[in-house]
Amino acid sequence: MSKRTIAVELATPGLDPQGRPARIPLAAGVGPLEQYGEPDAGEHMLINIGPQHPATHGVLRLVVELDGETVVRVIPHVGYLHSGFEKLGEYRHYNQIIPLTDRTDYLSPMANNVGFALAAEKLMGIEITPRCTVLRVIACEMSRIISHMVWLGTTSIDLGAFTPFLWAFQERERIYNLQEMWTGARLTTSVTRVGGMMADITDDFVAGLRQFIDTYPKTLYEIDRVLTRNAVWVGRTQGVGVMTAQEAINYSLSGPMLRASGVPYDVRRDQPYLDYDSYEFDVPVGEHGDVYDRYLVRLEECHQSNRILRQALERLADGPVNVADPRMILPPKSRAMSDMEAMIYHFKQVMEGVKAPVGEAYVGIENPKGELGTYLVSDGTAKPVRWRIRPPSFINLAALPKMAEGHLLSDLIAINASVDIVMGEVDR
Repeated sequence: MSKRTIAVELATPGLDPQGRPARIPLAAGVGPLEQYGEPDAGEHMLINIGPQHPATHGVLRLVVELDGETVVRVIPHVGYLHSGFEKLGEYRHYNQIIPLTDRTDYLSPMANNVGFALAAEKLMGIEITPRCTVLRVIACEMSRIISHMVWLGTTSIDLGAFTPFLWAFQERERIYNLQEMWTGARLTTSVTRVGGMMADITDDFVAGLRQFIDTYPKTLYEIDRVLTRNAVWVGRTQGVGVMTAQEAINYSLSGPMLRASGVPYDVRRDQPYLDYDSYEFDVPVGEHGDVYDRYLVRLEECHQSNRILRQALERLADGPVNVADPRMILPPKSRAMSDMEAMIYHFKQVMEGVKAPVGEAYVGIENPKGELGTYLVSDGTAKPVRWRIRPPSFINLAALPKMAEGHLLSDLIAINASVDIVMGEVDR
């Protein structure tokens, strides 16, 4: 974990030899139940948190068994938002599926679009252009920043800090303005196409992104200054919801949840795609696997995404964004309305779709919440016979009962927030 100088010291714990805020002892009743002996015999209480509660971050229902205020057991109940995206995809052409990917993890739609397009292109044997490759990196890292800003802001609210929420959402809005400039949409972007992108970026977009890159770190340092050594924040997050490295691996965790437990795995570096292996960036890794380390990992990832965005703009060369294959990419409207051959290609694509050869393909990408996998099976038609998503939120959520047992009810809110789920991806 990189160390940054904090300009203002708050009345909080000191630093350890590594420059990290010293880990303070847990107050009585905060740690695992075994530390304090067996509780008095009594009746346990069952309560429901959600599915309509702000702290569950969506329509998640947690059935919690309590002994006093200590969590004995947590049972997550999902399915309240089930949309059947994977089944719907079996009845749609490959490009028609892209709008569905917006609505899975709706906090990082561009990255979802990229993940699906890469899988479809692998299935069809398509190699995208250099400019398209860089544009997709920009889309993915903008998505990472948006998602982490939403997580940071909402988690701050859950733990009683309001000002960082305002700062984080202000930066999120700046990215949304750029997304709107690029795609015409703020939330459901549908920015990719099989073989390219729905549109190229403009000079105004490049100027706006450069301004964002130059000014965004100031907000991150302000959040760092206010939260990282804040006694309340440290007390609510350190030693809470611990997952060891081995436990994180056993639960198939990925993304910041895995790296906060000390496992240095990042798909961008270890299974490179989109030329990520040619970018310079660090993979932040925690030590203790608690809520505090998950916060530090995500905060540092925002710095690294900003660093990648700067490099991407520097290598953004001129050239086409779409492959030169009229069977894959729709011709411009001006050509379709004036050239018979272009009109035929347009008609066949819209009516019949792009056909994939018989086979299967899997592509995993490093989404903000972890490894997003897309698995496609083709029977030779323009529609996949099977579309399967490997959703990081759903898999990470499975570790919630393990992390929460033995903690206080108030700690459950912090632990659930630290998982960073989005229910569109959990239920699909």
